[in-house]
Amino acid sequence: MKSRNVLGPRICLIRKEKGITQDQLAARLNIQGINIDRPMVSKIETQNRELLDYEIVRIATALDISIDELFNGCALNISTD
Repeated sequence: MKSRNVLGPRICLIRKEKGITQDQLAARLNIQGINIDRPMVSKIETQNRELLDYEIVRIATALDISIDELFNGCALNISTD
């Protein structure tokens, strides 16, 4: 299966390092007006759901990190297909 985002594993790692559950991350996103529930957080982390640019910004805010920190260490495999 093709990955639908590059940030999922990084989001999962940071979330766990900060001691935040998927439910808590979903709640933080909902407070910011982003309608993402726990199952959708799981799909993001397992790279089964694409991320929109504004969602990336809100996820970084919810994790209390910069966007640069969120992308740090992500393998950006960009295809020209």
